[in-house]
Amino acid sequence: MVDAGRDTEPLVIHVLTSRGEERVLARAVVDASGTWTSANPLGGDGMPAIGERAAAGRVRAAVPDLSDAAERARYAGRHVVVAGSGHSALTALAGFAALVDEEPGTTVSWLLRRSGFGQVFGGGDADQLPARGALGQRAAEAVSGGAVSPVFGFRTERVEQDPDGRLTLVSDAGVRVEGVDEVVVVTGFRPELSWLSEVRLELDPTLQAPVRLAPLIDPNVHSCGTVYPHGAAELAQPEPGLYLAGMKSYGRAPTFLARTGYEQVRSIAAELAGDHEAASRVELVLNETGVCGGAGLFDADTSAAETAAGSGCCSTPDASERGEPVSVGGAGV
Repeated sequence: MVDAGRDTEPLVIHVLTSRGEERVLARAVVDASGTWTSANPLGGDGMPAIGERAAAGRVRAAVPDLSDAAERARYAGRHVVVAGSGHSALTALAGFAALVDEEPGTTVSWLLRRSGFGQVFGGGDADQLPARGALGQRAAEAVSGGAVSPVFGFRTERVEQDPDGRLTLVSDAGVRVEGVDEVVVVTGFRPELSWLSEVRLELDPTLQAPVRLAPLIDPNVHSCGTVYPHGAAELAQPEPGLYLAGMKSYGRAPTFLARTGYEQVRSIAAELAGDHEAASRVELVLNETGVCGGAGLFDADTSAAETAAGSGCCSTPDASERGEPVSVGGAGV
């Protein structure tokens, strides 16, 4: 809360090491801690679905490593549900398609909030990042070959458990996916901000990205390849000497490429070294494929009535039905 001396006093970082907790002083901090420890939940409204926490033993927010024997045994011969439509989901689907061929009894359902595939599979041979294009093709082949069964327009509202431990996923429209053994949730990530609670941040309310960067990366407008060059000036925070970089700088936007991060940290390093001209000379050429933009939450042909029906505008429960709030989110947005 104190303003005086904030630009001259060092930043203080508490770290855990093999020797215990330590206190480190720094004139600058570059937070490039990523987002992978803060996975989005299964719930279609951005919060855990009802019953998701209770079913945590069968719901995992990570792409399984099916080359690991224990991981493989967990999913082999089971009904697996994959939720999500990004590149992590495609990676999981490609792996599970092989498991379906090799392990009898393995079935895979794929939950998508979209009403169709759209550009989910990417640009294929036209993708300027060949490995990414090949990944989309493998996932598309898994669907066309019958190894993966898609379920469109599914926004998970509830997770129910049978007495034998199997799950049923229920959408906000009442659609049920039953007999589920394992759920792989790959619905994106968000930045972990709790450890920055004592420093001053200026973040976009939509993306949780630095406010000067947010308009340049908004996935409603930009794909991976149309992000404008940016560096220290856009990543600096009101707290003197504090910068957000890498995937964390993109907040909740899914369009980050590693090449962007390399240029970010080069610019920040130049700024910290006092070479302001080099810091401002940001040069970045990305692969313009246009296949990784947009959140895909609502389709272009969604009618106004359908949008209103899914917008959380339902009648308010009476006092006897109200409970203490746990968290607040938007219905399907």
